Amino acid sequence: MDEVEGFANGTLDYTQLKGDTGPLVYPAGFVYIFLGLYYATGRGTDIRLAQYLFAGLYLLNLLLVFRIYCRTNKVPPYVFFFMCCASYRIHSIFVLRLFNDTVAMAILFLAVNLFLEEHWSWGCLIFSLAVSVKMNVLLFAPGLLFLLLKRFGLLGCIPKLCICALLQVLLGLPFLLVNPVGYLTRSFDLGRQFQFKWTVNWRFLPEEVFQHRAFHTTLLLAHLAGLGLFALHRWHRSREGILALLKDPAERKHPSPPLSVNKIVFVLFSSNFLGVCCSRSLHYQFYVWYFHTLPYLLWCTPTSKLTHMPKVLLLGVIELCWNTYPSTVCSSLSLHICHGLVLLQLWYGTAPLPAPHNPQPGRRPTPLSKKVQ
Repeated sequence: MDEVEGFANGTLDYTQLKGDTGPLVYPAGFVYIFLGLYYATGRGTDIRLAQYLFAGLYLLNLLLVFRIYCRTNKVPPYVFFFMCCASYRIHSIFVLRLFNDTVAMAILFLAVNLFLEEHWSWGCLIFSLAVSVKMNVLLFAPGLLFLLLKRFGLLGCIPKLCICALLQVLLGLPFLLVNPVGYLTRSFDLGRQFQFKWTVNWRFLPEEVFQHRAFHTTLLLAHLAGLGLFALHRWHRSREGILALLKDPAERKHPSPPLSVNKIVFVLFSSNFLGVCCSRSLHYQFYVWYFHTLPYLLWCTPTSKLTHMPKVLLLGVIELCWNTYPSTVCSSLSLHICHGLVLLQLWYGTAPLPAPHNPQPGRRPTPLSKKVQ
C-alpha cells in the first residue's frame, strides 16, 4: 500500500516508489490494480474488506481452474477436495496475506480458458495483463510461444506477440515517459538477489552457494535444457523437425492435428513447472504459482488404480513442505525429491508409443522343405 500511495500522490518515477519492504519491483499492472484496492479499502485501512475481496478472488480462481479441469477430463473428482479444502498455505496466501501472486495467477487462468476456446488474441492480451501484475507468469511463456508457432506458424505468431508487447508499453507508458530506465530495471529486474532466510527450496545449501552467480547460471542452463528436451521430445509430436513450426501450418509436409485441450494445458503447465523446479528461490507465496496445476501434472499420464494413492501422497508431502516454517534441510530436500518424481512421471508417462511393426503385405511365408517336415 505504501508503494501504491506514492503513485496516488503523483509520483511517476518508478525508482521513488518504495514501501516498508523495499522498492517497488512489480510491473505497472500491479500498481493500477492495487491502487483500486487502495481506494476501495479507505486508503488501505479496511483490512476486513480487503480480505473479503480476496476471498471472492479465491472463489473466482477456483472457478477458472475447475473449468479447465472439466475440459481436460483427466483428474478424478475426489482430487478437487484437496485443491479446495486441504491447503492451509494457499488459503493463507489468498485471504490472510493478500499477495499479488494470487491476482496474477487468477488472470493467467482466465487467459488459459480463452486459449482453450480458440480466442488466441484475447488470450494473449489477458496473458500480458497477468505478466504486468507479476513476472512469474513468464514461466508459461515458452509453452505459449510453442503453441502459437504450432497453431499459426512464425508469421501468424508475430501479431499475437505484438499484442503482448503493446499492452506492456501502454500500461507502463506514464512511467516510461518519466524514467524509462528506472521503470524497466525495477519492474523487470531478472537479476535481483533473494534473501536466504525466506527460501523454501534451497535451505540445504550454504548461503554462499545460494547467493553465488555460478549457481544462478547453472539453474538457468538447467531450465533451458529442460525446456529444450520437453519441446523436442514431449511437446512436438510430428514426423517433421521442430523447425517446421516456423512454416505456415498449411505448408507443412505432414499437417499436425488441431491443438487439443489436453495438448494446450499440458504444454503450458509443464512449461511453468520446469521453471518452478529450476527457480533460484521459492518463497512461501510462490506456492500459488503451481499449486492448482499439480493435479493435472500428476494425473495427465496413464493412471492405474494402484497409483492413485501414491499421487495423493505426493500432493500431501508437497503441501507439508510448504507448511514447514521456517523451512528446514529436510523440507527443502523433500520438496526437490517430490518435484523430481513429478518430472520423471511426466517424462516417462507422456513418452510416444513405439510404432507398431507391421509385416510387408504380399509376402508369403517360406514353405518348409520336406526334409525339415
